[in-house]
Amino acid sequence: MAEFPQGSVGLVQPQTQHFDTPLLLANGRVLPEYQIVYETYGQLNTDKSNAVLICHALSGDHHAAGFYDGEEAQPGWWNNYIGPGKAINTDDFFVISINNLGGCNGSTGPLTVNKETGKPWGANFPTLRVRDWVESQRHLADLLGIECWAAIVGGSLGGMQAMRWAIEYPERVGHCIAIASALKLTAQNIAFNETARQAIMADPEFFGGNYNERGTIPRHGLAVARMIGHITYLSGDGMGEKFGRELRSGSFSLGCNDPLEFEIESYLRYQGAKFSTQFDANTYILMTRALDYFDLAREYQDNAVDAFSRATCKFLVISFTTDWRFSPKRSKEIVQALLHAKKSVSYAEIESSYGHDAFLVPNMRYNAVFSSFMKNITVDIERCNSSLQGEH
Repeated sequence: MAEFPQGSVGLVQPQTQHFDTPLLLANGRVLPEYQIVYETYGQLNTDKSNAVLICHALSGDHHAAGFYDGEEAQPGWWNNYIGPGKAINTDDFFVISINNLGGCNGSTGPLTVNKETGKPWGANFPTLRVRDWVESQRHLADLLGIECWAAIVGGSLGGMQAMRWAIEYPERVGHCIAIASALKLTAQNIAFNETARQAIMADPEFFGGNYNERGTIPRHGLAVARMIGHITYLSGDGMGEKFGRELRSGSFSLGCNDPLEFEIESYLRYQGAKFSTQFDANTYILMTRALDYFDLAREYQDNAVDAFSRATCKFLVISFTTDWRFSPKRSKEIVQALLHAKKSVSYAEIESSYGHDAFLVPNMRYNAVFSSFMKNITVDIERCNSSLQGEH
């Protein structure tokens, strides 16, 4: 029997839920049917008051914690923070992690066969908004009988989903945790995303997004897109500490004609090549556009205070000092809007050299803040349950 690190949820297995009910999307198109792939950790309590929803970021999926059977020991992407005794303590919470619609890991998306054509959706898959993910997540919650989430948690794009939940379905969210996120993308962020998309679409193997029909994959373009994105997720100091100007091969010695390769170049090429075999190009385009389109206050007279006035939950907002893609300034904009809307909000700016990726890696202060907030949620649940029992 396999042994797992202390605090691991152990072996996990994805589940698939099919929905025959049509889903009306924000762009006016309709998905006649769809499926959602998800994982769960921990146990749902009797009154279903301890459920926590994990919303993933751009390249994430449903595999947030634990390990799969028969594969190399690769834990879920947020294994550092989900499990027994961890910040999201599965001894207390029933955790659900969903692969978003449009994804490439089992949920309905560009790789799914469109029954009307008999071919994969490909580039014809409808554009999506963050609110479409919220709607599909709501349908899964309804099916599972979860009327109110104890907490909805997300980093980056996941934080946008958590905030959208809080204002669209305030009665169904007890706590909202937005980590390294923003009310909307800056022009610079949109520019990075468009540059990455252009790299994919310029690949001769892209074929207008219909590469599956041609039996090709735009690997080079997708690899370059990932390299562009990866650079923005790291910090300058972090790259300097890890790679500096060290050479992977070659030499600056006079008379040496061997090609030079810096360690950072080798690292980025490796990350790009690896990503190009694991992620779908159309999904990458779709997800980055959903990021670009997100604006929490658009339907509320472009006023974030008005938007947040609908929320009734408690908030935790976390940022990281070296995250320049979703900088602390962006998180402070969220906090200021919440304060002006007279909402309960806690904020922490965490020292880290890991840039935007900091929300994924171990950090003592980050863990302490995160854990403390989640423990208070447990207390709130216990207090509420005790009160209800007293009424009976």
